[in-house]
Amino acid sequence: MCSMPAHPSPSPSNRSLAGIGFMLLGTFMFASNDALGKYLISSYSIGQILLVRSVVALLLIAPFIYKNRAAVFRPQRPGMHLLRVICSTAEVALFYAALYHLPLADVMTFYLAGPIYVTALSALILREQVGWRRWLAVMVGFVGVLIALGPSLGTASLGAMLAVGGSFAYALLIISTRSLSGSGGTTLITWQTVAALVFGIFVAPFSWAPVDMTGFAALALLGAVSMLAHVFINQSLKIAEASTVVPFQYTLIVWALVYGVLFFGDQPQASLLMGAGLIVLSGLFIFLREQKRGKISTATVVPDVAPIQPDRPADRR
Repeated sequence: MCSMPAHPSPSPSNRSLAGIGFMLLGTFMFASNDALGKYLISSYSIGQILLVRSVVALLLIAPFIYKNRAAVFRPQRPGMHLLRVICSTAEVALFYAALYHLPLADVMTFYLAGPIYVTALSALILREQVGWRRWLAVMVGFVGVLIALGPSLGTASLGAMLAVGGSFAYALLIISTRSLSGSGGTTLITWQTVAALVFGIFVAPFSWAPVDMTGFAALALLGAVSMLAHVFINQSLKIAEASTVVPFQYTLIVWALVYGVLFFGDQPQASLLMGAGLIVLSGLFIFLREQKRGKISTATVVPDVAPIQPDRPADRR
């Protein structure tokens, strides 16, 4: 009796191509979600957006929560989890607030600087060793932020300040996520979503706008698309090397520019494009240096990312 030939495992090149495809798709979905958020923020409050988005997200991840309920409801290092969800809630609230005042590409440019701030804050807060090359890249990234601020720098634009503040909150979110590396993705994203829900419950009643079925569907879509984007990016990081796929997350700025021009009539300034270029180059250099030093992190460019995966025992430091 002849046995059926075993299916050959995918070659490294095919896995890399598939990983890049998932990363591009996930990044596109995040950009689409952000564009939808910018459209909705003109009609609904931040509290409403976070409330509906969080309810939908929790419904979608409910099976994962149930499967990992022991780890989810008894997280190790609860104080660090509390700090992390404060940062995550501040990050997403400031993100939507900035979208109300600024073009989509402007906000995304400031948020792309988050991983650059992580390098500087890791040296100052975690006492990590940062070589002169990465410090130079950090300085280039800061120059990029100043250039991107452009006219806002002299007028202290509220939108620009909100975006910069949000990007710092995002950097702190990444650092706190690193310190909770022993916690599973389900635990992280569950409490992150619960915190946003609680914030929405308390804030939404103060600025509630009437919601019709179309508006509710659009608000719910924010949660669904965000979760699906998480899945694609997580799958990308599972099947391919981070050093191969992470740089493609910077296509986020390309989609932000396209959506801004096509749907919101934005006209990107030269200073924004120049600043964004410096920020991207700086971020890529820092990422590649950390790869060389064996310090690749899955907390990467796209804000609000926490891969859903089976929970592991938390580390006890």
